[in-house]
Amino acid sequence: MIINNKRALAYITTIKGIYPIEGYDRVEHAEVLGWRVIVSKNDNFKVGDKCVYFEVDSLCPASDERFAFLEKRHYKIKTIKMCGVYSQGLVMPVSAFKEFPEDIPENTDVTDILGIKYYVEEDNVRKSDTPATPTVKAKYKKLAKKPIIKKLMKYKWFRKVFYAFFGQKKQKNAKAFPTNFPYVHKTDEERIENLPHLVGYENPLIATEKLDGTSCTYILERKKHGKFEFYVTSRNVRQLTPEQDCYHESNIYWELANKYKIEDKLKKYLEDNPDLEYVCIQGEGVGNVQGNPLKLKENDLYVFNFIRSDIGRLDSVKGKNIINAWDMKWVPILDTKYMLPKTMEEIKVASDGKSVVNPNVMREGIVFRDPTNDLSFKSVSRDYMLKHS
Repeated sequence: MIINNKRALAYITTIKGIYPIEGYDRVEHAEVLGWRVIVSKNDNFKVGDKCVYFEVDSLCPASDERFAFLEKRHYKIKTIKMCGVYSQGLVMPVSAFKEFPEDIPENTDVTDILGIKYYVEEDNVRKSDTPATPTVKAKYKKLAKKPIIKKLMKYKWFRKVFYAFFGQKKQKNAKAFPTNFPYVHKTDEERIENLPHLVGYENPLIATEKLDGTSCTYILERKKHGKFEFYVTSRNVRQLTPEQDCYHESNIYWELANKYKIEDKLKKYLEDNPDLEYVCIQGEGVGNVQGNPLKLKENDLYVFNFIRSDIGRLDSVKGKNIINAWDMKWVPILDTKYMLPKTMEEIKVASDGKSVVNPNVMREGIVFRDPTNDLSFKSVSRDYMLKHS
């Protein structure tokens, strides 16, 4: 859930429903927001009970005895399938955490209080709100991915020694994502499970394929005396030069900017639209990132946002027309008048499927947008998460 513009991995919510699992007497399905989680009947959860919910992608601290039951799973919270049903996340009673008052309000982010991290080590840096450089030097990234190294990284002493020899020093010139452009924001879509009130949404939506890569933002700002300033950023950090180290083996953000001559294209657009203060495109950089789940032979960019300083984000169809005219790619549009199903299960099933980019692999999911307003959200395929988490 996104709380205060940041993804919360653990937060306070309530049990919305308890459902039996056919053929299994000792466990049941608990519903929190739009998530379904397998829980033991011995936990005696009831509808309306306040609880702590831990989202998938979370890593619970091994030093906290309250999470000792997760040892066999290496303290990781993942999407799993057992008893013939999916289970996403972890539910624990608020009473298990004496540091919380009984009246702690819903939607309280307790991620930091409980020491919850992303279980992918690099995500803790890559998705941080503060500018940071990669923890491992580019030439040692393959070493860091070796199974024995990844296994040892759970020990604090080993991380300290490893980063002392192979760590990347913090760059003094690192700058955060720019905040001086009213319509340009970090590209974080909320999950439909955290927006259950949208199930059965009545307006037609534009549905596009969700790609698993790295967020890329390109902005050209008009300055005085006919000059312009070009911004190249990752999700959190402005990439000042092509040589700046990032979280990947090469600086994919500048690589794609140069590949498609994005600065020149944005400059031409501002020249043709002299009343605009800036123009921005945002997209997903795919290829040799995130393990290359699309199995691509080279890095590529699929744009999903086209933003003008006067009206903000264009709808996907209009944005696609501009981008395609520039000989660039837009994320695959699956439907321009998609009616959202009336149950969460139907939405999740619809999220499964083959990728349009590469039909030989699964797609990560679907992003939904209302072309009449700023509403947008995503549904990540459970089967994709089973395979890739």
